[in-house]
Order: sequence, then structure tokens, then C-alpha cells
Amino acid sequence: MTTSTPDPEDAYRGLRRETPTERLDRNWVELLQELRVVQTGVQLLTGFLLTLPFQSRFRELDRYQSSVYVVVLLLAVTAVVLFVAPVGYHRALFQQRSKARLVRAGSAFAKAGLATVGVVVSGGVSLVVDVVGGRVAGWTAGGAVAALILVCWYALPRRALAAVVRERDQAQEGQASAAASSGTSRDTP
Repeated sequence: MTTSTPDPEDAYRGLRRETPTERLDRNWVELLQELRVVQTGVQLLTGFLLTLPFQSRFRELDRYQSSVYVVVLLLAVTAVVLFVAPVGYHRALFQQRSKARLVRAGSAFAKAGLATVGVVVSGGVSLVVDVVGGRVAGWTAGGAVAALILVCWYALPRRALAAVVRERDQAQEGQASAAASSGTSRDTP
């Protein structure tokens, strides 16, 4: 029994009647929709972080808190750059018949942006709780948020993907078994 690696390009073969170009167009549009959802929130968070030093209480932060703030701010700006990068990539590849490259790069930027946002959110929570409730409370809250993000953004999607692959493999094995018992096979001319 061989386990096949899922082919993201073939995930809908038989379910959708679309050409490879139509599939790439759909993938690009879906990626843009995902980026629109995330981008606004990240830009608002970054804008908020940019205004904090101008608040009177900001001067009361200790060295650790100031360091965490700077790291969180720089990562938030990095996330904005990562989420906007597919637009620059699209402009560079516009009308170059490179949609597959564009979709792959856009997906990579989105994944890197999500990972960065996860650190920004958990770091931001850690900083706020540190200011309000102390260092240990800040670390605890930041760690709890980081764990929640890992579960919701990585572990659960990976688990769902594994289930999809397992179900697909079982369906393929069932089809192969049925073909073998009926005396027909795709391998036989």
C-alpha cells in the first residue's frame, strides 16, 4: 500500500470542471480574499502601535517593556509588508503568464504574514498584561495566546489536512479494490 502525497493542483479534479488556468485564477482570487480579511486588522494594529509612544504613560515603561514594544512594532510592520507583498509581486509579473508562480509566492507571503501576526498578537498581549499585572502574568498571557494561535492556525488545519488526505487515500484504495475485484484496472489497456 502506497500513500500518495496530496497534490494541491489536483485537489478538485473530478469535482470542478476547470482548466489549470481557471484553477490558478480561482486560487489567486481566494488568496486575495484571505489577504483582505487579514490586512485591515494588521494595518489597524500597526497604526495603533505606532501611536503608543505619543501617549503620556508610555514613558513609564521599563527597559524590558520598551524592548518588547519595539519588537512587536517591528514585527507588525513586517506583517504589513508581507501581506502587501503579493501586490508588488503581481505588478512585477503582470501579463507575464506566471500565475502559478504568483499564486505560490502569494501563498508563501500569506503564511509568513500569519506566523508574524501570531507573534505580534501574543507579544502585544504579553506587553499589555505585563504593564497591567506584572511580568509573570504577562508571560503567562502571552504564552497562552501563542498556544491558542498555534492550535487554531497550525495544529487544527494540519489535522484537517491529514484527515482529507487519509479519506482521499481510502477512497482511492476502495476504487482500486473494486476495479481489481471486477477484473478491470486502469493499468490494463
